[in-house]
Amino acid sequence: MIPFTVTILGSSSALPTSRRFPTSQVVTLNNQPYLIDCGEGTQIQLRKYKAKIGKLNHIFISHLHGDHIFGLPGLLSTMSLLGRKNDLHIYAHSPLQEILDCHSTFFRSEMDFRIVFHPLNFKRPQVVFENKKIKVESFPLKHRVPCCGFRFSEQPKLPHLRKDKLEELDIPLKDRVKIKEGSDFMLPDGRVIPHKELTIPAEKPRSYAFCTDTIYHEPAIASIQGADLLYHEATFADDMADWAHKTYHSTAGEAATMAQKAAAKKLILGHFSARYNDIQPLVDDAQSVFPESYPAEDGTTFEIF
Repeated sequence: MIPFTVTILGSSSALPTSRRFPTSQVVTLNNQPYLIDCGEGTQIQLRKYKAKIGKLNHIFISHLHGDHIFGLPGLLSTMSLLGRKNDLHIYAHSPLQEILDCHSTFFRSEMDFRIVFHPLNFKRPQVVFENKKIKVESFPLKHRVPCCGFRFSEQPKLPHLRKDKLEELDIPLKDRVKIKEGSDFMLPDGRVIPHKELTIPAEKPRSYAFCTDTIYHEPAIASIQGADLLYHEATFADDMADWAHKTYHSTAGEAATMAQKAAAKKLILGHFSARYNDIQPLVDDAQSVFPESYPAEDGTTFEIF
């Protein structure tokens, strides 16, 4: 099975702490990294946890609050200093392009690589990137500013060929790819062998869904349904629900309810308020609703099975 992982670079909310950096994560599939959000200090964390900056070609920004973007100018500058030449694709709210242009102009920081900007849609889900291995979709969340979540899904795999049948029927190599792609096979005597008898279904595609920052928002459930791993912000404990709603954030219990209603397999809690030196009460709130709830810790890597 191809490794599919999520590494937490930052798990704090607006105020960084001595233990937690602001939000940032690296999703890696087939040895290709994808960056979600870029809070202050992200490039330090990328180096610390040995993410391959040179292979980073796609950055997804959920919204334009500082704790999710302040690390971006520094990261871009470092990429330039390292001699980057390949295009860099950034998916974000359109004003970010102006912010980066102003930064480049003010600091006279010309780059030898091209930034390809992809504006996000905050009204409906959309596919924002796709290749042979992965599909990335954005979907609207509900925060004080336009905000999107993201879902990273493996592309469906072709079925496996049954070696016993291939040998028994002496099927030529030239026909095997067609069988994997869904073609039936005709024997020399005219009999047709359905491809389903010659193949074994491939493993179910895995997926990772990312939700931050947002008030409890049930319309997002359709976009995270059945995720193997779900990250959902849990800025506050349940006893601060009123304040969470006023600031358009979620409690740990609400994050767990989203996971439960979406039939996710596992939940990561994160975006913790700096007021919590001990996040165990938030974990307890979540696990009382959804037992497969785990806290994000900077440097932790979660494998998706």
